[in-house]
Amino acid sequence: MSKFKILTGLVVLLYVLSITFQFIGNNDFSYNFESLILPTITIIYFLYVEKRSLFFSLFLVVYSISDLSILVSDYIPKDVDYFLGNSLYVIAYIFLLAEVFKSLNIWHVVKNFKMHIIVLMVLNVYLVYVLQVIVDPQAELGNEYYMELVYNVVTFLLLSVALLNYFYKDDKRSLYLFIGALCIVFSEIIDVAYLYITQRSLLNVSSITLAVASFYFFFQHSKLNGEESKAIL
Repeated sequence: MSKFKILTGLVVLLYVLSITFQFIGNNDFSYNFESLILPTITIIYFLYVEKRSLFFSLFLVVYSISDLSILVSDYIPKDVDYFLGNSLYVIAYIFLLAEVFKSLNIWHVVKNFKMHIIVLMVLNVYLVYVLQVIVDPQAELGNEYYMELVYNVVTFLLLSVALLNYFYKDDKRSLYLFIGALCIVFSEIIDVAYLYITQRSLLNVSSITLAVASFYFFFQHSKLNGEESKAIL
């Protein structure tokens, strides 16, 4: 059996274990197994993708570091764990934004998609406002509200830019990136509902599933790096 199949099987096993422990109510084991999924995907990326993108590589590495920090969260003060972990996620998303921007003709997009940009801006402001209304009464740490604000702004900006990138390029690679961004944003929204509204297992399982799906599409996007993208008919 090839190493690729073994590592892919490990990702599936970690996912199954994570959602299984979530359903039986053992959140600690669920989080620990979940925290190993992306680092394993990152290993697969560095082993099997030849033409690697700098920004996408940094996105995977920084995101993986934040995920792995979950394993030692019991030994870190709560406020340090929260702000350090979320700051790393924000930095990771900024690297992913840079990955999109590096091949995007901003002037062309602004010129040809004015109405799209306006609609996306209004929608993003509304969605961020709704999420902040949810977070505000539940925020336990002093600056948690502002951390969540920055986090939400960056994630919705990522989704909007990925969508504009797809409008601009209309190819398979940009489609994978957009679907990945869509999955990860929905994962984050569900995670907010799980953390601040009701801690139902199904919500967290849905969040984990969407996160794993997002990285599948990001991985497919990265495999096309340096290759001629096939136009979608």
